[in-house]
Parts: sequence; C-alpha cells; structure tokens
Amino acid sequence: MVNTATATATATRAPETAAHVFPAAANAGAGARIEVQGVSHWFAQRNAKDGAGGPLQVIEDLDLDIAPGEFVALLGPSGCGKSTLLRLVAGLEPASAGRLLQDGKPITEPDPSRIVVFQDPTLFPWRTVWDNVALGLQARGLLKSQRHRVDEALALVGLDAFARALPHELSGGMAQRVALARALVNDPRLLVLDEPLGKLDSLTRLAMQTELVSLWQRKGFSALLVTHDVEEALFMAQRVVVFSDRPARISEVLVNDLPYPRHRSDPKLVELRRQALALLGLGDSW
Repeated sequence: MVNTATATATATRAPETAAHVFPAAANAGAGARIEVQGVSHWFAQRNAKDGAGGPLQVIEDLDLDIAPGEFVALLGPSGCGKSTLLRLVAGLEPASAGRLLQDGKPITEPDPSRIVVFQDPTLFPWRTVWDNVALGLQARGLLKSQRHRVDEALALVGLDAFARALPHELSGGMAQRVALARALVNDPRLLVLDEPLGKLDSLTRLAMQTELVSLWQRKGFSALLVTHDVEEALFMAQRVVVFSDRPARISEVLVNDLPYPRHRSDPKLVELRRQALALLGLGDSW
C-alpha cells in the first residue's frame, strides 16, 4: 500500500533537473530553483466595529520545491492562499514563519529575476506599447544601453508591428502579451503568473495558454502559475499542486509528464482532470 503522506511529500520536491525529467524545458539552466520550507502565513484581521481582531492564517506549514526550468501550477478553492504564496515567492512581503529560497539564497525582497504577471496588464495608457515594455529597463537605468531588448521582447510575443500603438488600440489578448513582453525584457529566471489569462475571452485564453507554454519552452525560465481553471493548469504545467481550503496545505501533487505540444482530449489529461476535480470536491459533476 502506498503511504499517501510520503508520496505527497516526495511529489512536492522538485526533480533534480527539470530538463532531465521534462525534456520540454530544454533551456532549464536559465530558470531559478525555488524552495518553500515550512512556510506559514497570517494576516491581521480587523473588526469593523472596534478595529480589534485576531490573526487569519492563510498558509500552514507549506513545503514546495520548483526545479530550474520547471512549470508548476497551483489549484485550490478561492481565498485558500494561492495568490498569497505567489506574493511571498516574489518577495513582495515576508512569510510569517518558515523560509523561501532562490538558488539557496533567502528571498527577502523583490528582485528583477522574479517577475509577476497579474490578471490585469496594468499598462500606462499614455505610453506606447514600446514604452510600456521598456519600463523595467528604464527603472533600472539600463534602457540606454539595452534598447534592443525591448524590440526582442516585442518580437518574442508577436507584437513588434504594434510598438508605437497605444493601449486603447489593443485587444485584451494583445494587452496581456504586452504585459508578458514587459516581464520578459528583464530576462527573468522565475515568472510568477497570477491568473494572467483570467479576464480573456475563452478563445483568446486557449490561444494564450499555448503561447505562454511556447515562451517558457524557448526561454527556459521557471514558472509558477495560479489559476482556477483545472484544464488550464493541466494543459500548461508539469506539476499541479492542489491546495486545501484555507489555511492552504497541499492536498496532492498531480504530475503531468505528457510531452508538448499537448492535446486536450488526451486520455491521460482527461483522467488527471477527473482527479483534480475530485480533490476540489467537484468529482460528482464529471
């Protein structure tokens, strides 16, 4: 009989090299190794009447490794702590307990090697596409010497012909590709994706899933995705971490070793979807 606790704990540890286990990440050396060690996190709660309140725990004793060049997705109920974990990994706030490491070094603050792409592309409406993508390099004082990287990033997402367009002239999918280019221009070692396709229409979302996987394969960065779409997680990621209700604990890790490109009707993908939905309490609906 398989020890479920042992199997889950083993699955939370990243493979020694993602390129060895998952050949699709051929440039895995460009990616960061992320270690989440015994992380717990609380938020202070405030009572609307008197301002008092106790702490609200959102993550409980979480262990998770991401190998260099690996694509990992997080699934779980709304409000369970998925996006909070992304913020901790990105260095946007410190964990209440435990440690987060990138390549063996503590994550204590934001860093250009870890870039977050949010659901809303948040483009500056008065700046052209080119100027929006150039923001990161400009803020770091690198734009003058590395202007070519902006053009390269736009070409990578297929928007080089729209460099001088303004955000209001773009479709939703194009605006999100600008946000991706703005992230990629910094040559990140970890791309943190917080529901980046959540506001797109269904057809554009499907196309963008394929584009994101293609970008990951070409660039070799590590990727950590939060999504509420079970099929999206399984279609894109190599491991899907299923969280419990708040406070977030790992219920199970689903390993998807299907080669890329993947087909949504593949029997293994269908079976993994069934397993994921059952873990989320939706098994009876499928």
